[in-house]
Amino acid sequence: MPKILRIINRFNLGGPTYNTVYLSRFMPKEYETLLIGGEKDESEESSLFIARNYGIEPMVVPEMKRSINPLNDYFAYKKIKKIIKEYKPDIVHTHASKAGTIGRLAAINCKVPVIVHTFHGHVFHSYFGRFKTAVYKNIERFLAKRSSAIIAISEKQKQELTQEHKICATEKMHVIPLGFDLDKFQENISEKRKTFRDQYKITEKEIVISIIGRLVPVKNHSLFLRSLKIVLENSKQKIRAFIIGDGEERKNIESLAKNLGINFSDGTTPATLTFTSWRKDIDVVCAGSDIITLTSFNEGTPVSLIEAQAGNKPIVTTNVGGIQNVIIPNETGFLINSFDAKDFSNALLKLSENEELRTQMGAKGWKQVKENYHYTRLVSDMDSLYKRLLHSSKSDN
Repeated sequence: MPKILRIINRFNLGGPTYNTVYLSRFMPKEYETLLIGGEKDESEESSLFIARNYGIEPMVVPEMKRSINPLNDYFAYKKIKKIIKEYKPDIVHTHASKAGTIGRLAAINCKVPVIVHTFHGHVFHSYFGRFKTAVYKNIERFLAKRSSAIIAISEKQKQELTQEHKICATEKMHVIPLGFDLDKFQENISEKRKTFRDQYKITEKEIVISIIGRLVPVKNHSLFLRSLKIVLENSKQKIRAFIIGDGEERKNIESLAKNLGINFSDGTTPATLTFTSWRKDIDVVCAGSDIITLTSFNEGTPVSLIEAQAGNKPIVTTNVGGIQNVIIPNETGFLINSFDAKDFSNALLKLSENEELRTQMGAKGWKQVKENYHYTRLVSDMDSLYKRLLHSSKSDN
């Protein structure tokens, strides 16, 4: 029975947690898996409930944190090495940058037969300055040479990693899109819509525009607010906006909303803009919303847009990273090729003013994500890759 040690950056809400959980829970019975990861940041919501909902109790490595800290990182490395020596995995599969660095170094040192890393996004633009970015690229190139396989989650990401950033050779990189348990987004939609809209006192005539994700600089919520301001000034409809999530940028985002004259609340009273903080019931959020947006500077494969399509909601998003592989342009959503609020607001206005268009675009979403982003496809793809790598490692020995 092949043993897999699966390592995730940290247990915070997001696509990596869901995918590591699905891969730990639903791989064929011939595999045994141990899931480990770092602690969430103080500004984040824990995602351990996701693993526990599927009957998995992960091992938490407290020293593996979001920020770079040489001492913590060293102790995390030592602890993961100890886990590898005791567990004796045939495969170490790391997910995202911090886990990818510490986990692969430990696996290399312990001579694990198969080492795999998944890029759930990358930090090669819109995160750091030129020097620090160059350092991270060199680290990733070093680790990629010593990995059995590198996984990109979209064709666009593969192109960026192999051709633009030259992290590894094309033949070593495999595209395996994310997968999710999406069926709940098709269940009890009317009841969920009523639940959400009753909670925030939204009438059926009001159009709800929501943005879902961490409140961090790369998510570019200022574009969302500046576009919302234009929509509010030009729409014939009554608009309500919702920021779903929380994080270090919340005070700055609230300050910008105030400067723009957009009244907001934390949900205790009705307002044009509502900050809900973290919500675990995104299926309810999608059901209650009419349009889902994303304004990021950089993305891998955004979970919120996959879930929006699963819930039959049209999308307006910046065209960055792997987003163009997630939605069907002009069919399930509008991709905006600039960070200009006028361009973004035009697409929002087109949808907010046209119920038929919203319904038409939303209806195509479920077919798109059911075929391409269900966890059963993710598990099948990963099983095939593991079998090839295990066979190759035995042949080499």
